[in-house]
Amino acid sequence: MEKTWRWFGPNDKITLDMLRQIGVEGIVTALHHIPNGEIWTLEEVEKMKTYIEDHGLRWSVVESLPVSESIKYAGPDRDQLIENYKESLRNLGKAGVRTICYNFMPVLDWARTTLDYPNPNGTSNLYFNMGEFAYFDIHILKREGAEKDYDEDTLKRMEEIKAGMTPEGEKRLVENIIVKTQGFVNGNISEADLDPVSKFRELLKLYDGIDANRLRENMAYFLNAIMPVCREYDINMCVHPDDPPRPILGLPRIVTCDADIRAFLDAVPDPHNGLTFCAGSLSAGAHNDVVELARKYAANTHFAHIRICKTLPGGDFKESSHLDPRLIEVVRIFEEKNPGIPMRVDHAELMLGDEKMGYNAGYSFHGRMLALGQIDGVMATLRNK
Repeated sequence: MEKTWRWFGPNDKITLDMLRQIGVEGIVTALHHIPNGEIWTLEEVEKMKTYIEDHGLRWSVVESLPVSESIKYAGPDRDQLIENYKESLRNLGKAGVRTICYNFMPVLDWARTTLDYPNPNGTSNLYFNMGEFAYFDIHILKREGAEKDYDEDTLKRMEEIKAGMTPEGEKRLVENIIVKTQGFVNGNISEADLDPVSKFRELLKLYDGIDANRLRENMAYFLNAIMPVCREYDINMCVHPDDPPRPILGLPRIVTCDADIRAFLDAVPDPHNGLTFCAGSLSAGAHNDVVELARKYAANTHFAHIRICKTLPGGDFKESSHLDPRLIEVVRIFEEKNPGIPMRVDHAELMLGDEKMGYNAGYSFHGRMLALGQIDGVMATLRNK
């Protein structure tokens, strides 16, 4: 697999020169300065591509060309936004950038409650605590009927959390769940928002009456509309699984498991309609056998996120080691069945001062560098066995 790295543009504290030195081959990035829904012009695409190539690297994957919320919930401007999306795809295709990672998650991209959960060795990881998430949903967001979405054990845990909650603790949950994990990836909420909770409530209202079946229909509508452009320019669309792989905050999630993956592939049966195989997102659900899913969908995968999660009691989960045996087996499967695809390590530990550098949540330098070295060693071993 091609060794790639998610990079957030010329203002990223991690430079392309640094990445070339540690063995990165391809760059995963986006035109983050262009607002969601607007066209990526050929000029802007080629400017980014040239910048990357001038540093001895290549632009391997777009992550992401964002799918506007109005496309997901079928707003009145959906068709115009899809036309804009198609024009952006044409310009990427003309420039020779032909792998597009995107997601179809409503409102919230990925969710964690703690960004620096301590490990015994002094590093820290991302963590999802179901009790804290329920507290955010019920007592901060105050979503109507939210209590019905949680079992008795979770509600009991939440009450224990409530007893010790402080204003600072509530602020931390808001920042971790809807600000720090979202705004840096063309998200709906940014750190400049003065009242992110109110804005988030308004976004949730857009999905009133949208269930999983309706969201699947909207995803198929979008994919069918863009497939002619993808065929013309040989562009591979690869959807990212939902993270975590379950409905949250009353919102439907439709890329959570084997049946969901099969459904979107069957709905639009085109080789350009494929999967970003994120072992981390899928493994965050105890219902998923991530190794079996990799084996089953290797041929439909255009891009891989190489990370893994450890599930814990009560719906909690945390990022696990990049040398987790399951992840090694996932790497083995792709090296054997689809070795040419780009892959990137993801959501690595904070270590060796990463926590002081202000990196985007989940995107440390030293932690990802260690993870890349580990996975590079795994791939080298598999190739030379």
